[in-house]
Amino acid sequence: MIKIIIDEKQSGRISSFEMKGHADFAEHGKDLVCAGASAVSFGAVNAVIALTGITPDIEQGSDGGYLKVVFPETEKDDEIQLIVRAMIVSLQTIEQDYGQHIKLIFNR
Repeated sequence: MIKIIIDEKQSGRISSFEMKGHADFAEHGKDLVCAGASAVSFGAVNAVIALTGITPDIEQGSDGGYLKVVFPETEKDDEIQLIVRAMIVSLQTIEQDYGQHIKLIFNR
């Protein structure tokens, strides 16, 4: 199962997310849950960088089953937060249909 742990401050600000595990929905290379979650998360991180000019701290595992992204608080925080919130909505959409393979966990 893919677990996505989202750190949300009391203010509502998303400070980081950590994605770990494998969906095990289908064989490697044909796993649409994994592909969807990866596309959404990497697309959001790339959008943050391209649209705000801010590069978050990114840590990846060598086997493709781990991603942690920490968002610095900057003058572009409103823009970053909008992109991250859009990512969360997309991941929740995947979770609605494939909840046995992907789980979002909010640390508040």
